[in-house]
Amino acid sequence: MKLMRTQHLFAFCLLGLLTLAGCNTSIVEKRATGLPYEVLVVMDKTDWAGEAGEMVKAQLTSPVPGLPQPEASMRITYSPKETFDGLLRYVRNILIVDIDATKYTQVSLSKSEDEWATGQEVMRLSSPSSEELVTYLTLNEADIVNHFSKIEKERRVAILKKNYSQLAMDKVQEKFNIQLCAPDDMTYFKDTTDFLWVSNNAKTGRIDLLVYSFPYTDANTFTEDYLVAKRDSVLKVNLPGAFPNSYMATETRVDLSYEPITLNNQYCGVLRGLWKMVGDKMGGPFVSHAFLDERTQRIVVTEGLVYAPETMKRNLIRKIEAALYTVHIPKPVVAQTY
Repeated sequence: MKLMRTQHLFAFCLLGLLTLAGCNTSIVEKRATGLPYEVLVVMDKTDWAGEAGEMVKAQLTSPVPGLPQPEASMRITYSPKETFDGLLRYVRNILIVDIDATKYTQVSLSKSEDEWATGQEVMRLSSPSSEELVTYLTLNEADIVNHFSKIEKERRVAILKKNYSQLAMDKVQEKFNIQLCAPDDMTYFKDTTDFLWVSNNAKTGRIDLLVYSFPYTDANTFTEDYLVAKRDSVLKVNLPGAFPNSYMATETRVDLSYEPITLNNQYCGVLRGLWKMVGDKMGGPFVSHAFLDERTQRIVVTEGLVYAPETMKRNLIRKIEAALYTVHIPKPVVAQTY
């Protein structure tokens, strides 16, 4: 008798949960699947094999800037329109390309979030003809890949703000009075005057974070030449190599890139390129952000770099670069006048 009552109670509870799930969609909400920097392209087979499809592939797999070897921005998987259902609809990044003269009069690009799963980004590219789509992609060659890359960066930043290295946070705040969320496996550090090095010190896939500051005395500070020269002088003193007279420096035999952006309502100079160890064979990619701390009239530089000769570096540099976007530099307190 007790067994029957227990079974009836279990059945009643299960029915209640199912009923509740039907009323509250969050209980049965699907989470987006897939890995960072992967995109599913949904497109007609003929169009995928044609010029429009080739251009979509080329743009999504365009090389990531600032790496020593070419690496594709995104990894592509493909699905014909007729088989795009089931689990495929839960992929985190989806690009749906539709070419149909009966439905469209011009090319359009739209974006939506969480369409079939939470944490999902869906882009729709619509065109009346393949020729018009090719023209559009030629004129807007980086729009799609830049958008997916931006979304992935924002996802990584959100993760870092929840799970970060407390050691790095404390050291950066103590030394520079700013906040920065570094990956939580970064637990090794070196602390010198106006300079901080934090690392995961991994045997494979090592990522480092550098933070340093110097007085703001030159109107030309926010230029590529000035920041590279300052970087080299700081790193030569603070990051010596394993051999006598070896030290870290900027690799100038390849092109660097410099871009001014606005980050968290502050002017920021973004420098991207390769580093090398003078007197040694080490090297890899780096990206740095330079800010003016108005409270102290000092330039604060946050930099991420990768040393991973044995593996691909795209995801590693993007992981540490996301940390640079978490920087918060408080504004000066303005005295109240009465």
